[in-house]
Amino acid sequence: MPYIPEKRRQVFDPLLEELSREVHTQGELNYCIYKLSRLIAQRMGDSYDNLSMCSSAMEHAKLEWYRKVLAPYEDEKIREHGDI
Repeated sequence: MPYIPEKRRQVFDPLLEELSREVHTQGELNYCIYKLSRLIAQRMGDSYDNLSMCSSAMEHAKLEWYRKVLAPYEDEKIREHGDI
């Protein structure tokens, strides 16, 4: 997962925080991820490289979510309830 410079985060974070207040369901989150990727690909041009870039970004974000959020949560629950 590329960690972008703080200056670039300042561009995205307020917009993402505002958007996050509007997302209430899995379907809405899925739509936002899809739509953002589609808009980026359309702006950059539908080519294999651009479409693949969006797909790759989604996959790597999923892996980072698992590594940083879900796996620690599962570890906490194992400590709390015992392993299977």
